[in-house]
Amino acid sequence: MLAVNYSTLRNNLKGYCDKVTDENEIVIVTRKGEKNVVILSLDAYNSSSKIQATRAETKAIKRPRSEAVGFLKGKVWMADDFNEPLEELKEYME
Repeated sequence: MLAVNYSTLRNNLKGYCDKVTDENEIVIVTRKGEKNVVILSLDAYNSSSKIQATRAETKAIKRPRSEAVGFLKGKVWMADDFNEPLEELKEYME
């Protein structure tokens, strides 16, 4: 990663563009007022964009909401004595 000021970049633009594309270098252009910019190759940008899109898609996957659980209605059965201790364990419960 290289950091250069705007004037240096302007005077050597071709050289820095070649470093970015040929050597996969990232160039940070420092400017007055903290208005810095980054130069990176199109391949690096596209790769970064794909990663961000994948993250956005992952976040967009809808999680089931509590009211959506109703789709199990009538498919789940629970015994009336569900909360009662098992016969095998009664001696340990006393």
